[in-house]
Amino acid sequence: MSDTDENQNRIYAIKTTAKQERTVVDNIVKALEDHDEIHVVAVMAPDELKGYVLVESPDPIARIEQLREMVPNARAVVKGETSFHEIEHFLVPKPVVSGIDEGTIVELIAGPFKGEKAVVKRVDTSKEEITVELYESMVPIPITVRGDNVRVIDKNQD
Repeated sequence: MSDTDENQNRIYAIKTTAKQERTVVDNIVKALEDHDEIHVVAVMAPDELKGYVLVESPDPIARIEQLREMVPNARAVVKGETSFHEIEHFLVPKPVVSGIDEGTIVELIAGPFKGEKAVVKRVDTSKEEITVELYESMVPIPITVRGDNVRVIDKNQD
């Protein structure tokens, strides 16, 4: 029963003004409240997909064009459909520590050492934690912090 529903829904990509993806998603939701004739199952703005919003709908592309015209900062509907296979990797959360390796220079953005720069000494992907040593510390003390409490400043150049 759900297989036929998934086959009927299509995924459309809508090009947006740069850095307005979240606003476009909010405006699509508002526009849909006033227009029952347009059917949208899901709207998504993945962080990795800059300048685009994905819309899942059983409606033809002409209806999505109508929707786009009602939404500020929505520039164009990309011709053709996007397959579910092309976007499914956006639906799986990435570990917070992905892209952080030993030797990477980071800035702590939360906690008692907020604003301090540090060097990554160890990465624990299972716990999503990293162990760092502060740059300007006289005695190197390892500090373990959550991966989302740091901002990468400089990648390791090996």
